[in-house]
Amino acid sequence: MGIDTERDIEANLQIGPTDKGMVRLFVEAGDIEIPMDFTPEEAREIADEILAAAAQAGGGKGKGRR
Repeated sequence: MGIDTERDIEANLQIGPTDKGMVRLFVEAGDIEIPMDFTPEEAREIADEILAAAAQAGGGKGKGRR
């Protein structure tokens, strides 16, 4: 299994700030809940990685938001 392996799983993703100054990614799939907390700097790095992957997936069309 890898990032290119398709799966028939439905999940919800929520992203938001916590009351502790962290950024939380919260994944919920069926009975499973996965909270992942990141510092603001880590969250920015993740956002940059998402934007880079989106650019590659879209053939490099468009620019990321800033």
